[in-house]
Amino acid sequence: MSRGGELVFKTKKTSEKISENIHIFANDPSLAFFRVQEHVRKVSPAIFEKRDEVFQLQNNLQGHCYDMEYGIQALRTIEKSESVFDNIQEMIKASIFLKQQLKYEENRKKVRKESTKSSVYKRFSAHLALDLPELPDFGGVMRETSQRMENMIGPAAGTSRAEATTSQAPPQTSNPGELQRSYTTLH
Repeated sequence: MSRGGELVFKTKKTSEKISENIHIFANDPSLAFFRVQEHVRKVSPAIFEKRDEVFQLQNNLQGHCYDMEYGIQALRTIEKSESVFDNIQEMIKASIFLKQQLKYEENRKKVRKESTKSSVYKRFSAHLALDLPELPDFGGVMRETSQRMENMIGPAAGTSRAEATTSQAPPQTSNPGELQRSYTTLH
């Protein structure tokens, strides 16, 4: 029986191993799936966060790329508009020059105006061309008038015309208003 017991023992051991292998093969996929599920549960939130972060970075990068393209286009149009800026610069220079000319003309007119204010009579008289007629000598008429005045005053005063002019004082008369008028007219 030893040989039979040994055979039973070997058969039992072999059947146990086969049974164990069948059990492992039967349960191993479920264990593997369990381990995979466990791994996915642990890693998936971090993966979703990284995915969202990547999408945000992609959107930001795309926005920055658009901004960069717009900036490049703006620079190219500025380079193309160099002639416009040159024209503007020339117009500014011309306007500054014209403003300086206007200011110079204003100052010149002020100086002219000030000089004409003081010499208005001179300029007016320089442009007048008066042709005065030849007038007779009024000396005789003046002497006649003064003699008539002396006669009107009368011999009561007792002074002659020569004395009146040397003393520079009006002679005493009966009508002092008339004498005063005559005195101021003659001198």
